[in-house]
Amino acid sequence: MTLLRSLLFFVWFALVSAVLNIGFLPALLLPRAVVLTGCRWWCGLTLWGLKIFAGLDYEVRGKIPAHGALVAAKHMSMWDTVALFRLLDAPAVILKRELFSIPFYGWYVKKIGMIAIDRDGKASALRAMAAASREAMAEGRTLLIFPEGTRKKPGDAADYKPGVAALYGQLEKECVPVALNSGLFWTGFIKKPGTIVIEFLKPIAPGLKSRDFLAALQDSIETTTAGLLAAGRR
Repeated sequence: MTLLRSLLFFVWFALVSAVLNIGFLPALLLPRAVVLTGCRWWCGLTLWGLKIFAGLDYEVRGKIPAHGALVAAKHMSMWDTVALFRLLDAPAVILKRELFSIPFYGWYVKKIGMIAIDRDGKASALRAMAAASREAMAEGRTLLIFPEGTRKKPGDAADYKPGVAALYGQLEKECVPVALNSGLFWTGFIKKPGTIVIEFLKPIAPGLKSRDFLAALQDSIETTTAGLLAAGRR
C-alpha cells in the first residue's frame, strides 16, 4: 500500500511540477512577485498531494519567526525546503551554486532571489553570501540556511559548517534553530504515511563568539531532533 500511495504521489508531483514549470515560464520576464506566486502554489500543492495520496501530513511546533529572521534548520529531505518555503512565506534560502544550473528549477530560484554559495570559494564566498544575505534581510525577507550544507539521514553524525557562524556574526541577528524528523517519512521515492514534526526552537541571541554559537546551535537542533526521531519511530 505504501508503494502504491508513493507512486500516486509521484504522478501528482510530476504533473504539478510540469504544469507550473512550463506555465510560469513567461513570468520569468515579470516582477519577482509573480514567480513567487507560482512557487507558493507548487509548495502548497506538493504538501496537499503528500497528505491526500501518501497519507503524510505535518505538525508545526513552536513559534514561526516573523519576517526578517535568520533561521537555521536541520535538513533531511526535500520536504524541508518545500515546507519551510511555505511556512516562512518565501524566505531567501542559501543554496549550493550547482543547483542554479538545473533547468527550470535553477531559473526560478534565481529569479526569486535565492542566495548561491560556492562551497569551494572559502573567504570570498562567505563575503558574497553575507552581502547577499544583508540585502535580502534589508528587504524584510527571512533568511534560511541549512547549517550542515547537505541532507542527513536520521542517525547520521552532525556536521555543522562554520559558514552559519560567520553569517550569524556578520548579520548580528538572533538565530532561530529548527529541528525536524522528515527523514523518517520521506525516504527517496517512498513516502511513508504519518506526521512529520517540525519545531521552531528558542532563538539564540546575537553576540556570541563563533565557537560558542555553533556549539549552542548544534546542541539545540540535534537534541530536539533526536527526541523527534525517537518519538516518530514509535
